[in-house]
Amino acid sequence: MSHGRFISLEGGEGVGKSTQAQLLAEALRARGIEVVLTREPGGTPAAEAIRQLLLDPPDDGWNLKAEALLFAAARSDHVEKLIRPALQAGKWVICDRFIDSTRAYQGGGGGLPDADIMALHEFGSEGLLPDRTFLIEAPAELLRGRIAERDGDNSDAIGGRADDYHARVAAQFSRICDDAPERFVRVDGEGTAQDIHSRILAALEPLLEKAV
Repeated sequence: MSHGRFISLEGGEGVGKSTQAQLLAEALRARGIEVVLTREPGGTPAAEAIRQLLLDPPDDGWNLKAEALLFAAARSDHVEKLIRPALQAGKWVICDRFIDSTRAYQGGGGGLPDADIMALHEFGSEGLLPDRTFLIEAPAELLRGRIAERDGDNSDAIGGRADDYHARVAAQFSRICDDAPERFVRVDGEGTAQDIHSRILAALEPLLEKAV
């Protein structure tokens, strides 16, 4: 049995990662590929419990180090109980966010050193990285409109942070992408969901050909 493939979708608030993850899973299943669709934080019962703590924190929320530790704990459980077993069974795993979101949000946005975040990832998840990561990008003005339409006044604790925080997140995503061109693919996030999906499928074709 061949080893599965691990695909992550990354980007800031409002770029449409969840929609694209779903569309990609449907497209791969239509090709006869067994797919596990998951998300971070979350994916397992324990990780989903941590997700709730992160997105709806008690009192005044977590300090940045505690936040990064919670993400790492959720990811460790997710990798051990869902992602690695699925890959070993030959399935494709599509994940809405993974380690690069922690690097961008708690690192770029919050100022934690990237080396510290990756050390946590090495310890908690044995340094697992996706085979391919799609970074969906779009202008900030467009994203603000999408977020307002999606969330109204109900943004979660991370999504509702100030514009300058999200600008730092976007800049860090871009740096991470530039530093790992063999893994990352930039995707234009403007246009319809189907437009974006077509761009992702076209970029994924080399991996799909190897899966045949």
